[in-house]
Amino acid sequence: MSRFPLAFLASLPLVGALLFAARPVPPRPGAPAGRVPVVVELFTSEGCSSCPAADAALRELETTQPVAGAEIIALGQHVDYWNRLGWHDPFSAPQFTERQRGYARAFNINSYTPQAVVNGRAELVGSQRSRLLEAVAQAARQPRATVALAAAGPGQLTVRVRDLPAGTGAATVLLALTETGLASQVGRGENDGRQLRHAAVVRALRPLGPVGADGQFAATVPLRLDAGWQRGHLRAVVLVQAAATQHIVGVADLPLGAATE
Repeated sequence: MSRFPLAFLASLPLVGALLFAARPVPPRPGAPAGRVPVVVELFTSEGCSSCPAADAALRELETTQPVAGAEIIALGQHVDYWNRLGWHDPFSAPQFTERQRGYARAFNINSYTPQAVVNGRAELVGSQRSRLLEAVAQAARQPRATVALAAAGPGQLTVRVRDLPAGTGAATVLLALTETGLASQVGRGENDGRQLRHAAVVRALRPLGPVGADGQFAATVPLRLDAGWQRGHLRAVVLVQAAATQHIVGVADLPLGAATE
């Protein structure tokens, strides 16, 4: 596990170059009936030598779905504070660093990589498979909102939320777009010379708005897709996240496919 204070990392000079290649991987199908979607967010970096094992663990869990009654939805979020240590991660963004900092405040810990956060309720080292399975099983037993996500014609999605769990308080609806099958040939830093394969990489994450005082939310939202993304490997994930606790209290996902046409 690699732990670096962000203030320390920010003081280092920025060096690195950028290469990435896509490796075709079929997108995960929708969650089978009766399975509860559980989000596993992995905060990772291609510059971190401890991170490939966590990426591999999450890819395996996403592919095999080993937790009875749960459907693991992977969100690989590449932080940018490793970029100053020799390799610029092409999938990194300050937004993901800030999201991880928000969790650090909620858990009263320091940020580190690779860090997994399960439904905003538990955090752990991302390569610890047995603990991940336990945290996913526990999250699947928690009360959850009803979330519906569907295509609404070319380039649009409809999102509906209702029935927030009691005591949730204020909550925000977020939309993440992920892409599977991504890999990089790393040319510098701790992973120099390695080809790294990733779990579903978050390409975009944006808030859609707050849940109303009546516990409901409804919106039709446009898809904003980069021309370089592999459209057949894209998935939309809607999160309902409590403001006070950072718990994710509702999830829905959808392979984009025809919604991007």
